[in-house]
Amino acid sequence: MVDIKQSIAMVVGANHRSSSMSIRDRLFVEDAQVPVVLDKLRNAGILEAMVVSTCDRVEIQGLHDDPHAAARKIVEILAEHGELDVSDLDGQTYTLAGDEAVRQIFRVCASLDSLVVGEPQVLGQVKSCHRLATEAGMAGPALEAILQAAYGAAKRARTETAIGERPVTIAAAAARLAQDLHGDLSKRSGLLIGTGEMGELTAQAMLDEGLGNLVVVHAAAARAEALARELNCHVGDYDDLARLLDDADVVLTAQGARRHVVTSDMMLVAIHRRRRRPVFLVDTSLPGDVDPSINRIDEAFLYDLADLEGVVMDGRASRESEAAKASAIVDAEVDSFLRGRAERVAVPALGDLRGHFESVRDQVLKETGDDAEKATRLLINRLLHKPSETMRGEAAKGGGWPAAENVIRRLFGLSGRKSDANDSDTNGDKNT
Repeated sequence: MVDIKQSIAMVVGANHRSSSMSIRDRLFVEDAQVPVVLDKLRNAGILEAMVVSTCDRVEIQGLHDDPHAAARKIVEILAEHGELDVSDLDGQTYTLAGDEAVRQIFRVCASLDSLVVGEPQVLGQVKSCHRLATEAGMAGPALEAILQAAYGAAKRARTETAIGERPVTIAAAAARLAQDLHGDLSKRSGLLIGTGEMGELTAQAMLDEGLGNLVVVHAAAARAEALARELNCHVGDYDDLARLLDDADVVLTAQGARRHVVTSDMMLVAIHRRRRRPVFLVDTSLPGDVDPSINRIDEAFLYDLADLEGVVMDGRASRESEAAKASAIVDAEVDSFLRGRAERVAVPALGDLRGHFESVRDQVLKETGDDAEKATRLLINRLLHKPSETMRGEAAKGGGWPAAENVIRRLFGLSGRKSDANDSDTNGDKNT
């Protein structure tokens, strides 16, 4: 079994900065494949590890007593998984060890190392990866301690800053605006007119935020059916568009027909039939699919790409400012974790030291009986005998003594004159 006290944190992986998308696609580990990869890591002698596999990164986060040797094995395992030669990963991966690896794990959890800083999904993705590692018996106590501290840091960054509050992609901006208007999207229905890429991305963002129902229509029914299968939603009849508008709380257009497929008259009728319940419209086509005069209808809220880009720019500026605050929080949490871990490492030695002192005390009391003066003098001499010999030896070696002396003075709170080589009260046990 690995000696946890000697294990060093490590992160080996490829992310959006280090590698190409094609490499990350090859390295991506589906949930069903995670146990296989973890088993290979175990067989390679890496007994604490988890696989973090998202669109931005594929990382192995774990611990080992020789992280750089373990990193070479990990790269081989990743190459095998991606059906690549190890040479294909030259310059595409990174290895972090020790404190830097711990810092990376914290930053990933806080979504500070993401392509889109502040993505709220990242922490959930990491926790899902953690669960898979736990089920495989690979989330040992040292890795568990790092992750729990990282989750705490991520929570602080999320609650004490506004890093995740402003959308930074057009699709996310549309989904956020829909929520601002309608609240809980699970109780709302959407209509996607057309199959353009931006419309699809926006529809997926709405579904990810919980949109309760989505209907896709297109002038070519086969295209609507294909996209509906991909989005796992319903298909509507394009010829029944006017009626479908009656039920739609969110209308997305991606037809690109170079004419208005949703007119002001159509929307006025739909609003009347909806008993004046508001409609949120997103026009993702250039030129637009939606008649701009719809903006004059009180219950209709129309956004085009230019409007959404303005929201996105505000979001990016806000997140850049908040990211600096979040980074400061995470750095402080990392420093606190590392300091606490270092202090815990000293506990066994301190226990041994106390045990040694108690043993010497017991022996001195047996030898001196009720003579307190003799007992205290003898105790001091015995406790200082070995340290004095060691200190003289270090001083005789020369170079390292000033640093050693500084440590001794800090340990015992000494100040004043430097040590005198002629001092004789620590030259051994003179009273034995």
